[in-house]
Amino acid sequence: MERLKNSVGPTDILERHLTVVESVTDSPLTKGNNVVLLADGEATYTAMFKVLENATDHVNLESYIIEDDEVGREFADLLLKKQAEGVQVNLIYDSLGSMNTPAAFFQRLRDGGIQVVEFNPLNPLEFKGTWGLTHRDHRKILIADGNVAILGGINISEVYSSSPFRREKTEKAPIHWRDTDIQIEGPAVSELQKLFFATWLQQKGPELSGQNYFPELKEAGSALVSVVGSTPGETNRIPFIVYVSAITFAAHSIHMTNSYFIPDDQIVKALTDAAERGVDVKIILPGISDSWLALHAQRHHYSVLLKSGVKIYEHATSLLHAKTAVIDQVWSTVGSTNMDFLSLLNNDEVNAVILNREFANEMEKMFVGDLENSSQIHWREWKKRPLFPRVREWFLNLFVQWL
Repeated sequence: MERLKNSVGPTDILERHLTVVESVTDSPLTKGNNVVLLADGEATYTAMFKVLENATDHVNLESYIIEDDEVGREFADLLLKKQAEGVQVNLIYDSLGSMNTPAAFFQRLRDGGIQVVEFNPLNPLEFKGTWGLTHRDHRKILIADGNVAILGGINISEVYSSSPFRREKTEKAPIHWRDTDIQIEGPAVSELQKLFFATWLQQKGPELSGQNYFPELKEAGSALVSVVGSTPGETNRIPFIVYVSAITFAAHSIHMTNSYFIPDDQIVKALTDAAERGVDVKIILPGISDSWLALHAQRHHYSVLLKSGVKIYEHATSLLHAKTAVIDQVWSTVGSTNMDFLSLLNNDEVNAVILNREFANEMEKMFVGDLENSSQIHWREWKKRPLFPRVREWFLNLFVQWL
C-alpha cells in the first residue's frame, strides 16, 4: 500500500482505480465487456434460464448449494433437456453446501449424461486428496458456450442460500432473500472459464474434451472487468487485497453491502481512515440473518466504525445476502466473497471488479433502494446499549475464524 501511495497520484478517478486494480491482482483487466446487473433471485433465475435455453455447445455450472426443491428441479430438468439435445453439461457442487440434497438428485443428472463433480466430499472415503472440512467451494458461476456468464451470491435454491444445518422445510421461504448477481458477455468470460477448469482439474473430474470451451470472444460493451478468483493459501488473499486497496484509494464514496461482515483490523482501519479523510462511507448489513452468531459478531465492530464517521445501516425488510460495493461511482464489485474469515481464508470464491461509470451508476441506484429498506444505526443510541450484548459480541469474536 505504501508503494502504491507513492505511485498513484490524484489523477482522474477512473485512471486512479485502473492503476490500483492492475497493481494488486494478477488477473488480467479485460476491456470490451457488457455487464448487466441482476437484483434478486427472480431476475437472476430468469437470466440463467434464458442463457441455458440459448446454449448450443456446452454449459458449465458451479454452485455452493443446489437444492432438491422446486427451483433445483427446474434447473435439473432444463440441464437434462440441454444434455439430451447434445449440449455438454458439466456441474460442480459443494459437498457441505449441498449436504441436504439427496444423492439421487445428482445421480439422475449423471444418468442423463451430465458430468457431475462433488467438491471435497464430506465422506473421507470418497475424498481424492487430503481430507479436510473447512475448504469449501463457495462460488456461484454459470457459463454457456464460453461467451456468456452469470456470477454473484445466488445459489440454486428457493431461498437463494442458507445454512446447510438449518434449512426451512416450507415450500416458500418465510422471508425474502436480497441478493445480487451480474451477467457478463465479452473477453472476461474466458477468465471465469479458466477458474471453472482449474477447480475441475483440482477435484480430478473426468476429462472434458470435444467442446469449444474457449471461443474467440469479441468486444460486447465498454466495461473493464477483472475476474478475481481465490483458493486457500496465498492466492486467497487477493480478494482481501483488492477490497482494501479500493477502500484505501477511495476519494469520494464507498457504498458497500455484505451479508457476513466480520472484518479484520486492516479492513476496519481502511474504512475508518476513509471516513476520517472525508469519504462518504456507507455500509448496509443484515438486520436479519440465517446465522444468529454472525449477526451479533458483526455488531462488535460498530462502535469503532461509527465513532470514525462510517454510516452503518441494517437491512430491515429482507435477509440480506448480497456481497457488493461501489466506490467513487466508477469501481464496482459483485461476487460471492463475504467480509469474513471463512471467505477470505478457507473458501474458493469469485468476484468481478468492474470499472465503468454507467454500471457504477446502476449499482448506486440499487444501493439507494437498499438504503430505503434499511434502518440507520446512530452512535448516540448505540453507545448507550446494555452491557450484556456488548459482552456477547466480544465473546463471539473470539471465534471469528469459524463464523
